[in-house]
Amino acid sequence: MKTYKKTHTQEISFPLGGIGTGSIGLGGNGVLQDFEICNRPAKGSLNRHTFFAVRAKGQDGTCHAHILCGDTQKELIGHVRPGFHVGYGYGVEEERMAGFPHFRDHSFHSRFPFATVHFSDPDFPAKVSLSAHNPFIPGDEDASGIPAAFFEVTLENTGAEALDLSVAFSCSRLFLGYNEITEVQGHPAIFMKSDAAADSVDYRDMTVCCLGENVTVQPFWYRGGWRDGITTFFREFSSGKQLLSRHYEEHADADTATLCADLRLAAGESRSVRFLLSWNTPNCYNYWLPIKGEDGRDLTWRNYYATLWENSLASAAYAIANWNSLAERSKRFGDAILSTDLDKTMLEAAVCNLATLKSATCFRLEDGSFWAWEGTQQNEGSCFGTCSHVWNYAYALPFLFPRLERSIRENEYRYNLMQDGAMAFRLDLPAGTKAPDRFPCVDGQMGGIIKTYREWKLSGDTEWLRSLWDKVKLSLSFAWKREECPEWGWDSDCDGILEGRQHHTLDMELFSPSSWLQGFYLAAMRAAAEMAEALGDGALASKCLDLFEKGSRFVEKELFNGEYYHQKIDLKDRSLAERFQKADTYWSEEHGELKYQIGEGCEIDQVVAQWHAHLCGLGDIFDREHRRSALRAIYRYNYKKSLRNFVNPWRVFALQDEGGTVMCDYPTGTHKPAIPLSYCEECMSGFEYAFAGLLLAEGMTEEARAVTRSVRDRYDGKKRNPFSEIECGSNYARPMSSFAFLPIFAGFSCDLTRGEIGFAPLTQKRPFRSFFACGGAWGSVRLNNKRFILSLAEGSLLLRRLRLPDAKKARELRVDGRRVPFLCEGDTLCFEASLKHSLSITFAKL
Repeated sequence: MKTYKKTHTQEISFPLGGIGTGSIGLGGNGVLQDFEICNRPAKGSLNRHTFFAVRAKGQDGTCHAHILCGDTQKELIGHVRPGFHVGYGYGVEEERMAGFPHFRDHSFHSRFPFATVHFSDPDFPAKVSLSAHNPFIPGDEDASGIPAAFFEVTLENTGAEALDLSVAFSCSRLFLGYNEITEVQGHPAIFMKSDAAADSVDYRDMTVCCLGENVTVQPFWYRGGWRDGITTFFREFSSGKQLLSRHYEEHADADTATLCADLRLAAGESRSVRFLLSWNTPNCYNYWLPIKGEDGRDLTWRNYYATLWENSLASAAYAIANWNSLAERSKRFGDAILSTDLDKTMLEAAVCNLATLKSATCFRLEDGSFWAWEGTQQNEGSCFGTCSHVWNYAYALPFLFPRLERSIRENEYRYNLMQDGAMAFRLDLPAGTKAPDRFPCVDGQMGGIIKTYREWKLSGDTEWLRSLWDKVKLSLSFAWKREECPEWGWDSDCDGILEGRQHHTLDMELFSPSSWLQGFYLAAMRAAAEMAEALGDGALASKCLDLFEKGSRFVEKELFNGEYYHQKIDLKDRSLAERFQKADTYWSEEHGELKYQIGEGCEIDQVVAQWHAHLCGLGDIFDREHRRSALRAIYRYNYKKSLRNFVNPWRVFALQDEGGTVMCDYPTGTHKPAIPLSYCEECMSGFEYAFAGLLLAEGMTEEARAVTRSVRDRYDGKKRNPFSEIECGSNYARPMSSFAFLPIFAGFSCDLTRGEIGFAPLTQKRPFRSFFACGGAWGSVRLNNKRFILSLAEGSLLLRRLRLPDAKKARELRVDGRRVPFLCEGDTLCFEASLKHSLSITFAKL
């Protein structure tokens, strides 16, 4: 998909791991880093001496030995490590192997979920590449959740004579335990086992395996002080001799082991050697808000992957036995999604941010359900609990792994719903425990209703919806409660207008109507009305539609200022916060104003509910012309080609001559509150992508591209990691809003409750090709002037209706090669078919 070279590799860390397993980072120069496999983040960590090395022996007996990495390009003075007496001022960390011979030239090529680092050096008589991946297969969350990193080292003899080559993988065990020589699926391996009790949160094990021929196993490096181990290893390895099979009886805190494969390559020949590193840290506990059981011990739970595989030996055996099929299925996904005819920068954003699902941001609980942080800090998760208002934006999971997305809804309504209908927006762990400070937020709670509608439509499973419906209704009714919930009062007079105290994703509260949060409310009303109608609750459906109409009229009349939507509020009215006992926080005595409000500002998310509506099939939430005017205003005022002269007192995610779209700006002639909306001047990519997606949906393609390019230019590998966009920490969830570019571009619609899908490509260019996924099935579509072809890579679909712009020209329809009769109703073809492989339509000539 993209190749990064030289300094544009210095910030890359590509996560290698399964969904909910933690990961290891493949650095842009080939260094293995960020060992986040022990149930918490570990940014910047290096697992002592864990690296690949290669050597070549020519016919004259000369031996060339190189560490398989490129030049170190940053932190040459040293890495700042608070609490360590060595770090900054001590030079490059020794574990980066920069002090050993390594490759002069390298480049990093990504084709998610694969990454390859290419190496060359005039002092090494072969070309070498290191390819790494972990399976990523839509609809198969277990195959995409293996706790392992898959490596393949390829060597090419570029000389005129035969070469004896070796490739070695060394791995350190950083826990008290022992290394055992074993086999996995008939291949030499080393099992590293902890001495901790099996039910302890400190227990862990690792397995290293080599799938090559002529493999030497060195279970222990030389134990000694100072640099004795690495000194001895490199002397042995660079001599060209076979590594010593060294053994110790005593268990120790740290040992390094090596697997080395030897092979002979004829001139011009190329061969590969595979290695696997698997891990197992089965037992979790709530380290951020510890909860004790009756026995005084921390309550624990198990990682889901530990229920599938007893230990890292078992997961390694599964990975090796299925390596080829898992890799092929992953490659099919990569080929399908990267063949989409979307602007390359927008496609890059959509695909690169999928890496977050492979990071330490995500967990799977013991029952297999999905749980996540918002992102990751250096050594802890950032903001726990699959935060509903942040994960509102993350559109990858519902399309690619719908069962995992549905599990979030199930857990939210099971554990977060309170008796009065308020929904906590974070899920505490262990599941079922409840932190004392739990309260609702408007966008999270109303977003939950929209997302329940989305999951229903994407799955077609009305019984699933029915199982949640009573709780969905209770959460909906919370907005209308007066006496029971006086501290919130969202729409207590049932006039369709959100007022009261409205907590939101920017971590503060609004106290009067805004199109931003009102839009969530309106979209939730429309979604609830359709769900209620489907479940036979006509009275509720009518009430929701009535509130939608009242609220819509208010928005267009009172919140649209002729150019964009703003917040209708009297900033001088202290009582707006005082009646909720919030004046101490929200009233500025010096300025005589309420704080943290939008007021007359042009806010980036003012019509974000329409973005959700386009993606979920909810129709118009805002007036078509008004919302387009608002989008043009956001682009005019909030999008900055350069931030050099812009004032930003908040977190700095874009700076200097970089471009970005700020959260809220105040055009000339408007009043900017003395203390405006929280995060007002920041550029946060998750919001920027949602804005760009709505621009794209509304036909403002060039503006959408410009907004997206400004983000991805910031994540260019030199300045920031292209596989870890940041907000409140790294590997942040909200930038997966970029995945929405794909269904928007394809004009994809889905209502599997009716057996209906549709495509209305935003481009008139033919041929057109796009990735698609729904209902656990995925594949690609192709459209030209003669034919439409829908090809499934995996899964199946029961279809009754297909919407296409050229439906009236359809002459023949075939499903899995069989001709199927159909009727045409406007832009929709009606038929009955169970699709397993492909559907094709031949169009009549004009």
